Amino acid sequence: MSKKLAGGAATLMSGALLLAACSQGGPASAGGDFTDDKVVIGVLNDQSGVYKDLSGPNSVKAVEMAIADYKEKYGDKAVVDTIEVVQADHQNKPEIANTKAQEMYERQGADIILDVPASSAALAVASQADSHKKLHVNIGAATTELTGAQCSPYVYHWAYDTYQLANGTGTTVTENGGKTWQVIYPDYAFGQDMEKSFTAAVEGAGGTVAGKIATPFPNDNFSTFLTRAAAEKPDVIGTMQAGGDLINLVKQYNEAGLRDQGINLAVGLMFITDIHSLGVEQFEGTTFTDAWYWNMDDESRAWADRFQEETGSRPSFAHAGNYSAALQYLEAVQAVGTDDADKVVGNLDGKEVEDVFLRNGKIRAEDHRVIHDVYLAEVKAPSEVTEDWDYEKILNTIPAEQAFRPVADSAAAGCKLG
Repeated sequence: MSKKLAGGAATLMSGALLLAACSQGGPASAGGDFTDDKVVIGVLNDQSGVYKDLSGPNSVKAVEMAIADYKEKYGDKAVVDTIEVVQADHQNKPEIANTKAQEMYERQGADIILDVPASSAALAVASQADSHKKLHVNIGAATTELTGAQCSPYVYHWAYDTYQLANGTGTTVTENGGKTWQVIYPDYAFGQDMEKSFTAAVEGAGGTVAGKIATPFPNDNFSTFLTRAAAEKPDVIGTMQAGGDLINLVKQYNEAGLRDQGINLAVGLMFITDIHSLGVEQFEGTTFTDAWYWNMDDESRAWADRFQEETGSRPSFAHAGNYSAALQYLEAVQAVGTDDADKVVGNLDGKEVEDVFLRNGKIRAEDHRVIHDVYLAEVKAPSEVTEDWDYEKILNTIPAEQAFRPVADSAAAGCKLG
């Protein structure tokens, strides 16, 4: 579906990428109604810490690919010629995310902020989006609060959340014999939400979460926490860490020989970059829920090939999600002929979407949860890996309507958009 990145001139200036398909000196706007005659897309994420690889600078590249595809598709029929990307590192700190988001909206003229991994940071940005009446489409965070008590007319949750992760992995592992669990989770919004979602899923499938162990975030030493969990002799230790923290925990789990003791590891959230960083042998046989996989079909692989040409690596689902969100935002802008947030929201709400990331996608108007098919996956054995980055087997597809929290549950959690 997607063509090779082409068209437009790209110049990197003062941390902002300016893509202009018009010739030098041409008009900034091609007939639409735009603030400052341009669209500004902000990418706010972790560019230097534990979530750098799964998102980070390569999410900016994914957004650039979406802009290029928009320009190539519409050419001189594009309603806006000047599209600028601004980026910042929130360092996984909500106070920094709050300040950076305010700067993007007020000083840099951002019409939309994308990505924002780390749930505490995402909630801070969502508050800024709501107060500024500007868009935030979240790809990197998992908290269901974005479609619950802290939902907003200007905030969309695009890729995944803790309900979807637990509904896939927690339920499946429990039904397959992992009846007693110890859960180790990072003590901030994401981990707290994951612990609640996984507990509900495990118990709903007939299992028991006998212990819940909170850890600092970020953290590089999980040995004490693993020892405490293993002492209870559970069937499963469920880790709710992500990125660099997950890599450290899995490494220490293997070093302690816990699998040989009959204690299996369930990973709440995993990215392809985690497997690549630590090695497939460290995760072999691990079942997890993936929002998208780069090698699951020809369309995904073709886009992943383009991405690899740009970045030197294969994309995580966060990278594909950022591409999708940027592209669908620009399609909405094209349809309404303006960057006015309320009009863009009017176009997005209730829309059914098919793109390289969203399969059977729908943007729910009731709570701004974007639902789509997701995938129960298993990490391959080293002998099954036929090429670099080909680490997953897709076991089955979880249909969009089953994968995510029902609208009624979002309303019960406090979301009132209509």
